[in-house]
Amino acid sequence: MRTETPPRAAADRADTARRLLRSARTPDSAVMPVHRVAPWLAERTRAGDFRVTRVPFAGLRGWSFEEGTGNLRHESGRFFSVEGLHVHADGLPARGWKQPIIVQPEIGLLGIVAREIDGVLHFLMQAKMEPGNVNTLQLSPTVQATRSNFTGVHRGRGIPHLDLFLERGRARVLVDALQSEQADWFLGKRNRNMVVEIDEDIETGPEFRWLTFGQLLRLLRLDNVVNMDSRSILACLPTCGAGPQGAAAGPVLRSFHDPSAPAVLRTPEILSWLTGIRAQRELVQRRVPLAEVAEDGWVRTADEIGHAGGRRFRVVGADIRASNREVAAWTQPLIQPQVPGLMALVVKPIRGTLHALVQARVDVGHLAVAELAPTVHCRPADHTGPGRAPFPPFLADVLAAPDTRIRYDAVQSEEGGRFHHAENRYTIVEVGEEFSEDVPEDFAWLTFSQLTELLAYGNHLDVELRTLVVCAHTLY
Repeated sequence: MRTETPPRAAADRADTARRLLRSARTPDSAVMPVHRVAPWLAERTRAGDFRVTRVPFAGLRGWSFEEGTGNLRHESGRFFSVEGLHVHADGLPARGWKQPIIVQPEIGLLGIVAREIDGVLHFLMQAKMEPGNVNTLQLSPTVQATRSNFTGVHRGRGIPHLDLFLERGRARVLVDALQSEQADWFLGKRNRNMVVEIDEDIETGPEFRWLTFGQLLRLLRLDNVVNMDSRSILACLPTCGAGPQGAAAGPVLRSFHDPSAPAVLRTPEILSWLTGIRAQRELVQRRVPLAEVAEDGWVRTADEIGHAGGRRFRVVGADIRASNREVAAWTQPLIQPQVPGLMALVVKPIRGTLHALVQARVDVGHLAVAELAPTVHCRPADHTGPGRAPFPPFLADVLAAPDTRIRYDAVQSEEGGRFHHAENRYTIVEVGEEFSEDVPEDFAWLTFSQLTELLAYGNHLDVELRTLVVCAHTLY
């Protein structure tokens, strides 16, 4: 007879929200004072041997272009591959578009361990090197691993604290959801985003430190300190029901924490609107041999695969040395964007509650056609100069916003495990009463508690919007 495995113990979302708010209001901690974070990261950098060197494709050990298709694969058949993708989508020519894409069907694990210390939630963050980071080490989740990593395909060292996420009964679950990655460069890629809470002290080691949510929010105000995976997970923490309630709480706190705060749309209306967009928009994806992307202007040389127009991105090779990783040396392909992007969220107090203007965006690699994205999600350089594309909605408003309207502004790195020096400017712009609440049909005004409730489920908010959700906590 089959025995059912008992479900994991899951924490009450409203109680977690209350404790998260208390942690957000704790901007420093004696456990690890925030002023010591930068010296600690510098010390960990000096303590290790970290080198990333561009190499030609012939210098990639274990990687080769497959005969016939031209696909770039690893000899193990695992990790990931670079293949071609043929896409039919709204806004593209009738014949569609072909481009390189990362295919990584396995689901990775991104996990943060939480623990109450002196009555305040702290989060166990790791100083981790990723080959594509602009500054070597950034604050990463407690565990950040692909399935190939934690099943030992790389034959490296074990991953600390992995058991807290994989063994039932070891910890209470605060967050557990499958979330998407960059749909520009990944085909249907998802990771399991988790936060688990423990009660006992654990041995952590020199690469780990406990930080409050308030400390992390202070660090999110800085460029390239908190990595993308950490931002993604932290955005998923529940906020609705924490209080305080009432108009005296202010528009930001009401938006995140007050379930009775006025909202433009009810959640069923939001879900129906997004479902309608997904049903009406065209997105037809077909994997094709990488060799075929040459038909759309992609050129392969000994050193890179890039577009003849000089925009979009390149595929390059890298030789990596990282003494604190599970494997100390390896080679791999990386995606290198040609220009930085702009991810901007327009926010406006509506009936005393801060609302965010989000769009239902179709991107080439999406698993569910469309996901909620920032108000502006583009590369501004694509919209200037010869052959420029038309300005997307609201880009002009963001670029013309005076400093007094900019509530958040920082440069943040994207995923350093697959992308080389990929940076985007993330900004939150608060508009006034003169900004119309009437918006195009693929845009909608949502409160932040509605966004965080949608994050309990996968494939609703893209990774860029998740970054802006967690950064919006800094507006308290």
